[in-house]
Amino acid sequence: MPLASHIQKAERLNLARSLLQRYPHWPEAAQQLAQNCTISERQAYRYLEQAQRLKHGDVKVSFTVKLSRRLVERLRDSAPTPLRPD
Repeated sequence: MPLASHIQKAERLNLARSLLQRYPHWPEAAQQLAQNCTISERQAYRYLEQAQRLKHGDVKVSFTVKLSRRLVERLRDSAPTPLRPD
């Protein structure tokens, strides 16, 4: 089975977070997450654990924009930590 992309992980974490709010018991949330994302219940529990640790404002969303190559290079050069493409 291939590894999940960054986008898939973010979507799964967001879904896990909402399921934790909707279902009072983890087994129900894990079953729903596993079914919706076509993953094992074991992996669903891992996403639920990660989602529980997220702060309220840390919900991840995908945002894609096209920038000029020169601007991207300048952004990478000025970033405090190295930015690496996925």
